[in-house]
Amino acid sequence: MLLYTLSTTNALELGSNKQPLDIKTFHSLSRIGTPLVSPNQQLALFTTSYYSEEANKNAAYISCLNITTGNITQLTDSSPGTIASNPLWFDDQTIGYLQKGALYRQSLNQSEPIIVFQPPVPISNVAFRKEQNLLTFVASVHPNCSLEESAIKRVQAAKKPDTAMVFDNLWARHWNEWMTMEKPSVFSARLQQDKDQNWKLSQMTNYAELLPSSPDPLTRWSIEDYTVSPSGEHLAFITRQPSENMTWSTNVDVYLTTTFNPRPRLLTGRVSGAASAPVFSWDGTKLAWLQMETPGYESDINRIYVYTLSTRETIAIAYDWGLSPHAISWARDNKSLLAVVGKQGRNIVVRIGLDGKRRELTSTGSTTAIRAVNNQTALTVYSQTDISPDLHMLDLQRLTTKQLTQINRKALENVHLSKAEDFWFTGARGDRVHGWILRPYNFDRRQKYPLALMIHGGPQQASSQGFSFSQWNPNMYASAGFVTVQINFHGSQGYGQNFTNSIRHKWGDYPYEDLMRGLDYVTSRLKFVDTQRMVALGGSFGGYMVNWINGHTQRFRALVSHDGKFSTISGFYGTDELWFPEWDLGKPWDPNGRAILEENNPERFASSFKTPTLFIQGEHDFRIPATESLGAWSMLRHRGIPSRLVYFPDEDHWINHGGNSIRWYTEVLDWITKWTNTTAPYKIR
Repeated sequence: MLLYTLSTTNALELGSNKQPLDIKTFHSLSRIGTPLVSPNQQLALFTTSYYSEEANKNAAYISCLNITTGNITQLTDSSPGTIASNPLWFDDQTIGYLQKGALYRQSLNQSEPIIVFQPPVPISNVAFRKEQNLLTFVASVHPNCSLEESAIKRVQAAKKPDTAMVFDNLWARHWNEWMTMEKPSVFSARLQQDKDQNWKLSQMTNYAELLPSSPDPLTRWSIEDYTVSPSGEHLAFITRQPSENMTWSTNVDVYLTTTFNPRPRLLTGRVSGAASAPVFSWDGTKLAWLQMETPGYESDINRIYVYTLSTRETIAIAYDWGLSPHAISWARDNKSLLAVVGKQGRNIVVRIGLDGKRRELTSTGSTTAIRAVNNQTALTVYSQTDISPDLHMLDLQRLTTKQLTQINRKALENVHLSKAEDFWFTGARGDRVHGWILRPYNFDRRQKYPLALMIHGGPQQASSQGFSFSQWNPNMYASAGFVTVQINFHGSQGYGQNFTNSIRHKWGDYPYEDLMRGLDYVTSRLKFVDTQRMVALGGSFGGYMVNWINGHTQRFRALVSHDGKFSTISGFYGTDELWFPEWDLGKPWDPNGRAILEENNPERFASSFKTPTLFIQGEHDFRIPATESLGAWSMLRHRGIPSRLVYFPDEDHWINHGGNSIRWYTEVLDWITKWTNTTAPYKIR
């Protein structure tokens, strides 16, 4: 069923003097952080970060936005290598931030900043509540140790005569780190000046130590996500209960406590799914969070729970909503929430009353953060595929927006960015499936162009109409001369929970069918696509699907698999979070699970792999261990099929360092242009 007709008009007139988005320009772009509104609601702090290729260093600095006038004042140094992070308000005229491991205090008149806290161990996620003079932060410490004692133990551990690590329980490692005796916890303390005007911390509390003791210190309580009420009287945090089954349980709980006589109280004892994103109302009377209810399923729908402190009652609001919000914050009326939710490839803002009534406030693009300013307006971080992220003011009543920053105006003023056009087609199970298409730089419909099929990860994620700074920005491929296609196959989020749930036991089934049908739809309607010059590329689940494609079709000239699973069997045993493959596919020692894993196993079809493939792998990726890419690459090399391995010994599931990202794009774009005989509009190497 055709719902949208793909346009055949030129996306960019021939002879335009705008340039393509090349690798150098892309990596020079600045990124904007989530705004933090001042207590008097007149100002907002935000961070701007960038990578300097010349210095091979990152930088991050803090600026202040006058919400009324729109004036912006830079407050900290922006030189390469200087990192100011975690902005906070001490009062309406004084800010704080972290730099070089210390917490600084600085007035808005830009007087010389002073250090108010020099912790002996790194801290993060710092907040301050003036009414209680309460400073809160996260720090990793050894069992039953203060910050100072833990710093000493860290030095002692480095002097051990051996480097052995011994594990009796799972986890042994997670994401990109091996488990150690140091665990993150939330701390609070009173920050005050003594008689000599020196800043001192007193009454420090480690909230993890207030929870029941764990028999294994390597799997004890860990707290990284927390929130403090505006008055500073209450603190809520989420944590995973220590146990022997931590790698196959998604149970994450919410605890609430006062800060003056802390005694954490469990709020989620009747539900065994994952809780996240706790946030207090502005008047401090309510606590909201996102709650999954299905044990073991990490992509279950997020329900919105609201707890009233005075009555100790918890309710779920908008329970019949078929979409799954991934961020919430309170409106200033304390009677409604502002949720960011994926819907049909957009990340939109929805206002939800405590009575469950919903109103969509935006309908296009991608909102990644929202903070209420007053009853009328909210600040958002907003982008589109062809518009880089900036701060915008959203009128909550009129539903109008006003752009407040242009952090990449100079870098992009002469750069062409293709707009994303969406299309729908009939996919697996006869369901409607959604996709995006970008036309290549300097597009002329009379010409023929290669096509790049980008496959998103997850699989319970989605390609959205937003600007990405990752390796999967579609305009980077359109700018290299490719028709760029993204398809939100079965399992993607934003199309109803049933659509998301359908991926279970069907990794190699529905997504592959959707991708092939979507590709057929595009190529049958857009005659400027050269079907003999197509490539497919993806990371994580997208990398898995690239490996699956290699065993099932030869319609692509080349493939790129980034951190992609080659074997569902070895991938199960080597991964860090066992609940993920166990829910989606099954357990390999169980006959039924083994059959499902084998049914969806790309390695089972290794003899059919024939397409030249570029494999990319980070050593510290414990979600998809390096042996997965190494194994697939070894097999192709042994069989004489052209292939290449790009290995990053210092990266994990993502490419985090700017220099490595430049090399990543260079290798990928060089590979796909080479195998499609494409001359990019700029020099790649």
